[in-house]
Amino acid sequence: MTVYNINLGIGWASSGVEYAQAYRSAIFKRQGISAKFIFTDFFVQDNLSDLTRNLGFDDEEIIWLYTFFTDQKIAPTTFTLDDLKSTFDGELIREEKTGKQVRLFYDKEDAFLTAYLRDENSDIVHRVEYVSKGNLVRKDFFSYTKVFTEYYAPRDNRAYLYQRRFFNEDGSIAYDEFVDGNESLFKFRDVICYSKEELIGYMMQKLGLTDKDQVILDRATGTGQAVFRHVKPAKLGVVVHAEHFSANAVTDHTILWNNYYEYQFDNADKVDFFITATESQRQLMLDQFQQFKGTQPTIYAIPVGSLDELKGQDHQRKPFSMVTASRLASEKHVDLLIRGVVLAHQQLPEITFDIYGAGAEEKRLSDLIAENGAQDYIRLCGHKDLSDVYQDYELYLSASKSEGFGLTLLEAIGSGLPLIGFDVRYGNKTFICNGQNGYLIPINDGDDDYQMARLFSEKIISLFREGNLKQMHTVSYAIATDFLTDKLEAKWRNLIEEMTAND
Repeated sequence: MTVYNINLGIGWASSGVEYAQAYRSAIFKRQGISAKFIFTDFFVQDNLSDLTRNLGFDDEEIIWLYTFFTDQKIAPTTFTLDDLKSTFDGELIREEKTGKQVRLFYDKEDAFLTAYLRDENSDIVHRVEYVSKGNLVRKDFFSYTKVFTEYYAPRDNRAYLYQRRFFNEDGSIAYDEFVDGNESLFKFRDVICYSKEELIGYMMQKLGLTDKDQVILDRATGTGQAVFRHVKPAKLGVVVHAEHFSANAVTDHTILWNNYYEYQFDNADKVDFFITATESQRQLMLDQFQQFKGTQPTIYAIPVGSLDELKGQDHQRKPFSMVTASRLASEKHVDLLIRGVVLAHQQLPEITFDIYGAGAEEKRLSDLIAENGAQDYIRLCGHKDLSDVYQDYELYLSASKSEGFGLTLLEAIGSGLPLIGFDVRYGNKTFICNGQNGYLIPINDGDDDYQMARLFSEKIISLFREGNLKQMHTVSYAIATDFLTDKLEAKWRNLIEEMTAND
């Protein structure tokens, strides 16, 4: 029995989907459950091994669509500059290095090679561009050997990609991809796939799925139809990672599903189980499926993260201290928190507010702090591991209006912090019991930034002046116990066992 988890891409700054998969991977390894994580995007700038290792995956867990049909393994890049030089039949005249680029000149052949290194202080080569007679003719991509080659021809004063060739470990040809703009045809010895979707379907067939296997679809764009068509006899699961419908478009008789889930929901009769991150989203989906489709699908609520332990029960916290942690992005509305803290500071001069995270909004937030003369009590603290930091504070603030789960919220209550956030689905309502371990702030359509900042300031003042902090810490710890790792492991074990037994 193997659980195959299907995603599109991954990057150095990954989304919550990839972090959810990384948590799942760790759970499966601890439980001894065989699992594979399939990525279907095409990677040229980085080695997939580097990206997945960065999140804690093992190479053996990873399947890349494009090397699946070869005998090459997912592995770090070890091909060196000396290895490259030995492969080119010509007289090297000179060598120039600029940062991570090394250019090798072969004047007699009227050619030069540009090697792109893993980093400036390394001789490990990720890819090489070959220029002959002034034209780019090919690019080679490496891991521990050559993975694939791209072939180019001059057209309209630019290099035109027309073919990719993928290799086995011994250098033999595994298959070819013929490229025409955004269209591709994949030619194997005995099979031709006329699109990437057909290639994914061919991979699904080659996996040799059995009725004991399970396929979990994390992202379905461009892959969903091929997976649905070829998944049987395995069980099919769909993970709902975000808001699944447009609330403004719901009537008594119609609902507008999120585009990312529309195909899966319209074909829910072919899905063996859905997974949500919270019980509230699970219940809402059940109600909506009953109302709009007259069906009751199997839905499991399994958090995308967990706590190995509760922290800070006997820790000395800094009085009147507040904290938040997130990407410094506009959708996180950290500016509202700053404005709210500035207003609250007028009545509670003891308060402090530390902001952890990095992102595009950093300068704007720094300027906002300076404009309000708040540098003495509001700090931008950058990105860091907060595992043992939350327990230093008394209160956590969040101004996000859309949290499917909220890992930082979970980490905060795991250190006993009360929370203040907007009254929105799903994360805030999962972790905040209004009045018991913090406050949920209602959102009204007419509220402007000042009004919302004022509401935050009022709740901050109320919590510190009237709230029983000790009791609120106790309630947060009690909520957090439902998210301890052993309970999350039990939820996954229960799902796997039920699906394996449900033939």
